[in-house]
Amino acid sequence: MLPLTPETIKTSFVNASRKVVADITLPPRFAEVDWTELDYFGWIDPKMKRRSYAVVPLDGEPVGIVLRQADASPHKRAQCSWCRDVRLPNEVVLYSAQRAGAAGRNGNTVATWVCDEFQCSLIVRKLASLAYIGFDVASARTERIEMLRLRSAGFIAEVVNAG
Repeated sequence: MLPLTPETIKTSFVNASRKVVADITLPPRFAEVDWTELDYFGWIDPKMKRRSYAVVPLDGEPVGIVLRQADASPHKRAQCSWCRDVRLPNEVVLYSAQRAGAAGRNGNTVATWVCDEFQCSLIVRKLASLAYIGFDVASARTERIEMLRLRSAGFIAEVVNAG
Protein backbone atom coordinates (compact mmCIF):
# COMPACT_ATOMS: atom_id res chain seq x y z
CA MET A 1 0.00 0.00 0.00
CA LEU A 2 1.23 3.47 -0.80
CA PRO A 3 1.99 5.64 2.24
CA LEU A 4 -0.93 7.82 3.27
CA THR A 5 -0.82 11.25 4.84
CA PRO A 6 -3.47 12.55 7.24
CA GLU A 7 -4.71 14.86 4.48
CA THR A 8 -4.98 12.01 1.97
CA ILE A 9 -6.88 9.92 4.48
CA LYS A 10 -9.35 12.66 5.35
CA THR A 11 -10.11 13.43 1.70
CA SER A 12 -10.62 9.74 0.84
CA PHE A 13 -13.86 9.15 2.78
CA VAL A 14 -16.91 8.41 0.64
CA ASN A 15 -19.58 7.63 3.26
CA ALA A 16 -19.08 10.38 5.81
CA SER A 17 -20.24 13.93 6.30
CA ARG A 18 -17.74 16.76 6.54
CA LYS A 19 -18.36 16.90 10.30
CA VAL A 20 -17.59 13.20 10.74
CA VAL A 21 -14.42 13.57 8.65
CA ALA A 22 -13.36 16.60 10.70
CA ASP A 23 -13.81 14.55 13.90
CA ILE A 24 -11.66 11.61 12.72
CA THR A 25 -8.86 10.80 15.12
CA LEU A 26 -5.89 8.97 13.66
CA PRO A 27 -4.33 6.15 15.69
CA PRO A 28 -1.71 7.16 18.29
CA ARG A 29 1.24 5.62 16.42
CA PHE A 30 0.28 6.81 12.95
CA ALA A 31 3.79 8.15 12.22
CA GLU A 32 5.23 4.65 12.81
CA VAL A 33 2.99 2.76 10.34
CA ASP A 34 4.93 0.40 8.03
CA TRP A 35 3.01 0.94 4.80
CA THR A 36 4.95 -1.78 2.96
CA GLU A 37 3.30 -4.45 5.12
CA LEU A 38 -0.29 -3.23 4.68
CA ASP A 39 -2.93 -4.08 2.11
CA TYR A 40 -5.38 -1.61 3.66
CA PHE A 41 -5.25 0.76 6.62
CA GLY A 42 -7.83 0.24 9.35
CA TRP A 43 -8.13 1.52 12.92
CA ILE A 44 -10.53 2.02 15.78
CA ASP A 45 -11.27 5.61 16.69
CA PRO A 46 -9.49 6.19 20.03
CA LYS A 47 -12.27 8.56 21.14
CA MET A 48 -15.32 6.58 19.93
CA LYS A 49 -14.79 2.86 20.49
CA ARG A 50 -17.67 1.66 18.28
CA ARG A 51 -16.46 3.75 15.33
CA SER A 52 -13.69 2.49 13.07
CA TYR A 53 -12.23 3.44 9.74
CA ALA A 54 -10.73 1.63 6.79
CA VAL A 55 -8.85 3.07 3.83
CA VAL A 56 -8.56 0.56 1.01
CA PRO A 57 -7.04 0.93 -2.45
CA LEU A 58 -9.80 0.74 -5.07
CA ASP A 59 -8.71 1.06 -8.69
CA GLY A 60 -5.37 2.44 -7.49
CA GLU A 61 -6.90 5.20 -5.35
CA PRO A 62 -7.36 5.21 -1.56
CA VAL A 63 -11.03 5.06 -0.58
CA GLY A 64 -11.96 5.57 3.05
CA ILE A 65 -15.08 4.39 4.83
CA VAL A 66 -16.50 4.88 8.29
CA LEU A 67 -17.45 1.61 10.00
CA ARG A 68 -19.67 1.03 13.01
CA GLN A 69 -19.16 -2.00 15.23
CA ALA A 70 -22.32 -3.99 15.93
CA ASP A 71 -23.72 -3.77 19.43
CA ALA A 72 -24.07 -7.53 19.86
CA SER A 73 -21.28 -10.11 19.76
CA PRO A 74 -21.63 -13.36 17.81
CA HIS A 75 -22.62 -16.47 19.77
CA LYS A 76 -19.99 -18.52 17.93
CA ARG A 77 -16.57 -17.53 16.70
CA ALA A 78 -16.95 -15.86 13.32
CA GLN A 79 -14.47 -15.92 10.47
CA CYS A 80 -13.06 -12.70 9.05
CA SER A 81 -14.58 -12.05 5.62
CA TRP A 82 -11.41 -10.34 4.42
CA CYS A 83 -8.48 -12.54 5.48
CA ARG A 84 -10.53 -15.73 6.07
CA ASP A 85 -8.04 -16.99 8.63
CA VAL A 86 -9.17 -19.83 10.89
CA ARG A 87 -6.38 -19.43 13.49
CA LEU A 88 -7.13 -15.81 14.36
CA PRO A 89 -5.05 -14.22 17.14
CA ASN A 90 -7.89 -11.79 17.82
CA GLU A 91 -11.67 -11.55 17.74
CA VAL A 92 -13.79 -10.91 14.68
CA VAL A 93 -16.58 -8.36 14.85
CA LEU A 94 -19.42 -7.32 12.60
CA TYR A 95 -18.90 -3.88 11.10
CA SER A 96 -21.53 -2.00 9.14
CA ALA A 97 -20.91 0.84 6.74
CA GLN A 98 -23.37 3.37 5.48
CA ARG A 99 -23.44 3.32 1.69
CA ALA A 100 -22.06 6.33 -0.14
CA GLY A 101 -24.31 8.99 -1.63
CA ALA A 102 -28.10 9.08 -1.66
CA ALA A 103 -28.41 5.41 -0.70
CA GLY A 104 -26.49 6.05 2.52
CA ARG A 105 -28.48 9.17 3.30
CA ASN A 106 -31.60 6.97 2.97
CA GLY A 107 -30.19 4.62 5.62
CA ASN A 108 -28.85 1.82 3.41
CA THR A 109 -25.89 -0.05 4.87
CA VAL A 110 -23.73 -3.08 4.14
CA ALA A 111 -21.92 -5.20 6.70
CA THR A 112 -18.95 -7.51 6.93
CA TRP A 113 -17.01 -9.53 9.50
CA VAL A 114 -13.49 -8.13 10.02
CA CYS A 115 -10.72 -8.73 12.53
CA ASP A 116 -11.44 -6.26 15.31
CA GLU A 117 -7.85 -4.98 15.36
CA PHE A 118 -7.61 -4.87 11.55
CA GLN A 119 -4.74 -7.38 11.58
CA CYS A 120 -5.59 -9.02 8.25
CA SER A 121 -2.40 -7.84 6.51
CA LEU A 122 -0.28 -9.34 9.28
CA ILE A 123 -2.25 -12.59 9.30
CA VAL A 124 -2.05 -13.27 5.55
CA ARG A 125 1.72 -12.72 5.57
CA LYS A 126 2.38 -15.50 8.06
CA LEU A 127 3.75 -18.59 6.39
CA ALA A 128 1.28 -21.44 6.32
CA SER A 129 2.26 -24.84 7.60
CA LEU A 130 3.34 -27.41 5.06
CA ALA A 131 0.03 -28.92 3.93
CA TYR A 132 1.66 -31.72 1.94
CA ILE A 133 5.00 -32.58 0.40
CA GLY A 134 5.68 -30.14 -2.40
CA PHE A 135 3.26 -27.50 -1.06
CA ASP A 136 4.51 -24.06 -2.14
CA VAL A 137 4.28 -22.03 1.07
CA ALA A 138 5.45 -18.78 -0.55
CA SER A 139 2.88 -19.03 -3.34
CA ALA A 140 0.16 -19.73 -0.80
CA ARG A 141 1.11 -16.57 1.08
CA THR A 142 1.10 -14.53 -2.13
CA GLU A 143 -2.36 -15.87 -2.98
CA ARG A 144 -3.68 -15.03 0.51
CA ILE A 145 -2.36 -11.46 0.17
CA GLU A 146 -4.01 -11.07 -3.24
CA MET A 147 -7.33 -12.47 -1.98
CA LEU A 148 -7.28 -10.06 0.99
CA ARG A 149 -6.81 -7.18 -1.43
CA LEU A 150 -9.67 -8.38 -3.63
CA ARG A 151 -12.09 -8.99 -0.74
CA SER A 152 -11.41 -5.68 1.02
CA ALA A 153 -11.69 -3.75 -2.27
CA GLY A 154 -14.89 -5.66 -3.05
CA PHE A 155 -16.46 -4.49 0.19
CA ILE A 156 -15.42 -0.91 -0.52
CA ALA A 157 -17.00 -1.21 -3.98
CA GLU A 158 -20.25 -2.33 -2.28
CA VAL A 159 -20.20 0.79 -0.12
CA VAL A 160 -19.50 3.05 -3.10
CA ASN A 161 -22.00 1.45 -5.49
CA ALA A 162 -25.61 1.71 -4.36
CA GLY A 163 -26.76 -1.14 -6.59
